[in-house]
Parts: sequence; structure tokens; C-alpha cells
Amino acid sequence: MSMSVWKLFLIFLKVGAFTFGGGYAMIPIFERELVHKYKLIKPEEFYDALVICQSLPGAIAVNFSVFTGLKLKGLKGAVGALLGVVMPSFVFILIIAIFLFQYIDNCFVEAFFSGVRLSVVALMFLAGYKLLKQNHNMFGAFMMLITFSMIVAFNVHPFLIILFAGTFGFLVYTLRQVTYRDCS
Repeated sequence: MSMSVWKLFLIFLKVGAFTFGGGYAMIPIFERELVHKYKLIKPEEFYDALVICQSLPGAIAVNFSVFTGLKLKGLKGAVGALLGVVMPSFVFILIIAIFLFQYIDNCFVEAFFSGVRLSVVALMFLAGYKLLKQNHNMFGAFMMLITFSMIVAFNVHPFLIILFAGTFGFLVYTLRQVTYRDCS
């Protein structure tokens, strides 16, 4: 499907405007729009892009929008997707800073944000479930269990886990390639 930079901007604007909770809460919406609705990228490309964007410093939504926009429409696509995804947050924060700050202790405002927090947790679990479903092998399950244990039980910094998991994955992949070549 041919996609203009303007249309790409609008897709990322929609995702940015209707998703509370940051990049991880946006993952299911990104997938629905880019993979299923507009078929701009394949599911395996989507998950590969997520892995790359998660391992880079910065916000995953920003990284993912730039990466995807660059892949689809070059530099103009990267700028369009980036502006689309960050503009709603910028506007919302500006409105909150100007108007809503005086109502922060209002019970209705607190109730609204309480509901938003719950939906964000649900969206994050959905993103995790989809990522787990995509990597439904024993190696992926093992890495998930080790990662969860290291963070929760041993309070290991996530950067160290990402570094370790990336190195471990690289070594396993390299060893598989060497083993397959030797058997051929």
C-alpha cells in the first residue's frame, strides 16, 4: 500500500492521541494500525523493530516512530511519524500545566486518572502477551523467566539485563549457525 507522509503523520497522531501510559501501552495500537489495518509492515518486522527500539536509549514510542517512518518514507517519514506521536502528549501536558494543575486534588480528576492507570496496565499486559506469543519457544520462555527473576528477586538494573540478554542471544544464534554449517 502506498502511504504519504501526511497519512503516516495522521496514523501516528491517532496512536499518540488515544493512548495513555506511554510507549508500552501504544504497542497493541501500533500493531493494529501498522500491521493489520494498513498492512504497512509484516508482523515479524514489527516485532523486530520493537526489539531494536526497546534496546535503544529513549522513549520507545519516539524510537519506534522514527524507525518506522524512516523505513517507510525516509527522513520525511521519520519526521512526520515523530511529530505525529509526540504532538498529542505535548498538547496534553501543556493543557494540564495551564488548566488542570489547579484541579489535581479534585476527586473527579483523581478518579479519571485512576481509571486511566488501570487501562494502561491492561494495555501493557496485552503488549507483553503478544510479544510472548510471538516468541513461543523454550528459549524465549527461559529468557523471560530469568529476566523477570533478575529484576524482581535480585533488583538487577534493566540495562544490565538487556546487555546480558542481547549478548546471550547473539552467542546462541552464532552457535546455531556454526552448528548448522558443520552439519551441512
